[in-house]
Amino acid sequence: MKLQSLILAAIFFNLACTQMVKGQPRKDCQTRCGNITIEYPFGISTGCYYAEDRSFSLTCNEEGKLFFGNMHVTNISHNGQLRVQFNRSYTCYDRQGKLSVEIYYNYTLANLSVATNNKFTLVGCNAYALLTTFGDQSYSTGCMSLCNSRPAPTRVCNGQGCCETSIPLDKEVFRTRSLKFRTSSKRFAMTTSVLYDFNPCTYAFLVEDGKFNFSSTEDLRNLRNVTDFPVVLDWSIGNQTCEQVVGRRICGENTECFNSTRGIGYQCRCTEGFEGNPYLPDGCKDIDECTHTIRGHNCSDHSTCENIPGSFLCNCKSGYDLDTTTNICMPKDRPEYYKWTQIVLGTTIGFLAILLVVGCIQQRMKQRNDTRLRQQFFEQNGGGMLIQRLSGAGSSNVDVQIFTEKGMKEATNGYDDSRILGQGGQGTVYKGILPDNSIVAIKKARLGDCSQVEQFINEVLVLSKINHRNVVKLLGCCLETEVPFLVYEFIASGTLFDHLHGSMFDSSFTWEHRLRIAIEVAGTLAYLHSSASIPIIHRDVKTANILLDENLTAKVADFGASRLIPMDKEQLTTMVQGTLGYLDPEYYHTGSLNEKSDVYSFGVVLMELISGQKALCFERPQYSKHLVSYFASATKENRLHEVIDGQVMNEGNQREIQEAARVAVECTRLTGEERPRMKEVAAVLEGLVATKTKHQWSDQYPETKESNYLLGVEILSAQGETSSTGYDSIKNVAILGHRSWPLIFV
Repeated sequence: MKLQSLILAAIFFNLACTQMVKGQPRKDCQTRCGNITIEYPFGISTGCYYAEDRSFSLTCNEEGKLFFGNMHVTNISHNGQLRVQFNRSYTCYDRQGKLSVEIYYNYTLANLSVATNNKFTLVGCNAYALLTTFGDQSYSTGCMSLCNSRPAPTRVCNGQGCCETSIPLDKEVFRTRSLKFRTSSKRFAMTTSVLYDFNPCTYAFLVEDGKFNFSSTEDLRNLRNVTDFPVVLDWSIGNQTCEQVVGRRICGENTECFNSTRGIGYQCRCTEGFEGNPYLPDGCKDIDECTHTIRGHNCSDHSTCENIPGSFLCNCKSGYDLDTTTNICMPKDRPEYYKWTQIVLGTTIGFLAILLVVGCIQQRMKQRNDTRLRQQFFEQNGGGMLIQRLSGAGSSNVDVQIFTEKGMKEATNGYDDSRILGQGGQGTVYKGILPDNSIVAIKKARLGDCSQVEQFINEVLVLSKINHRNVVKLLGCCLETEVPFLVYEFIASGTLFDHLHGSMFDSSFTWEHRLRIAIEVAGTLAYLHSSASIPIIHRDVKTANILLDENLTAKVADFGASRLIPMDKEQLTTMVQGTLGYLDPEYYHTGSLNEKSDVYSFGVVLMELISGQKALCFERPQYSKHLVSYFASATKENRLHEVIDGQVMNEGNQREIQEAARVAVECTRLTGEERPRMKEVAAVLEGLVATKTKHQWSDQYPETKESNYLLGVEILSAQGETSSTGYDSIKNVAILGHRSWPLIFV
């Protein structure tokens, strides 16, 4: 009797274990918590979840919320995924950069793991985030976000105030944490107080890919008050494969077992034609394809659907036979042409399919060729060298944006002629409208002129070194076209040439306007020569290259011919380039380029401002064709009133105009050594405005020997010895060049 009792106990124990392994939960198990359905192998009470792994034990609180540990569960899927909510970690600092709050979390996942379709994300500036695992082989991973200024408005997590990285994790315990870099580091331009105004806290969190849309205008301040984010966890049964648990796995009938992609354990799924819970003995039910709205049948109108386990059959109706070639029910007494119709139809469909495939291949090849051609143009136009030079040693003052060919075509309405603003020696300028409706000027080089391409690249490199209010701002360039494009800010009021000689001539263009423009241009050239990080010679100063905005503020433009002068050199020997009438005669004859070449060209511009006449005009009499010689001769012979523009002369400004005329004559001396420097010219012109001086240079300094000018004209020069106190000084300014200049006292 004892032996029989032991045998019966063993049988019942074996049946109980088999039932538990086979996954038969209690009949009275709670299957819902709030609006979430709970199905085996998960459960919220003993006997309702897979007993061999407590990872499947969940908790339902009084508010109807489902939890896995301390993580809020929002969805359970039979495909091996559990969706939960993870809290964000954050660190806050006060305006002085001192830590005020730091909150970070440790997560324990038991036998679950973080799915690969999650992102570890950081929101904040000058900060980094770490995700640290704990165990036998601990490690940390994360990303960092660096900002030199407040990020521009964006909705993309691209490193500007936000970064993200993929994290395939297989650790049970890990921590998320956000930290800031030391704000005293010279690497970052922003002060602590500036950073605090828009980003007092940094945030680190895990989130399902595609479930977080970053906004730099909203999230850097307070992360839109979001405290937790959706995260996907992977789960599987046990830690053995399907092959290792043959006869002991919990997959029910009409199911398939497959090894988990996590690398441990296995999962179950219903076979084709069945649906339901594959972890219950009879959880997978047959789908009736004949009535199912989603997974329905494809039987034709001349057939009836018959459901069979896992599939369905199409039975032809009376009077129809199944055509085995097409698997379609056809009339039994159909004429012969039915067969030929089917053949023709099948052939046509096959031919069209081939055409479609060929068309797709051609389109793909065309796109590939276009991409290759754009890359070729980019390299041909010096794109690689430009990027290398812009990102090389020395910081750039201009944020140069790289535009696409498509963007240029859309901005100019397909390079429509109505958008052309002007055409000159260095290309065509279009009026462009960018996607944000901002208006820009787009310059296109001449087709096939390699020298123009070099000038365009040179202009980008030069302008990247300049940050001055009177220099036209370079916004970016496009190099993936046959010829390159440069994109500038749009200056609405034309050029100085237009105001002096063109259609924009206006009698209200007073002497005060002209003198202020001369001062702004002189100051700009002085900055280029003396204050830029690398001295720059413009090499093509003329009224057509001086733009005016709506306030008649001067903007020096067109740096295609400009050159950077190394700090250890005072001049360069180059191919002569410039505009006839403005070209320095010494540079023309010797090819030696220095800052005095710009001084000469500026002198011609100043003569134009005073006289209102063009630098070179073959319609004028022979003696006045060249403005420089005509102006210098009139000054020497006290006939200056003959060349001064009658629109600007009045009793109150005669002395200023005469002094400005003497500056112009000094700037256009034949030899560069006799010309003043631009910083000295700018100081003298500013002195005219500041002091309304009544002393002429000729009254203070006797005239000396005459110097021959181009075309045989001679003028007198000033002399004397003084010392210079610099361009920016207003009081006791002493102007000193190779040939001495007068003192101006304030």
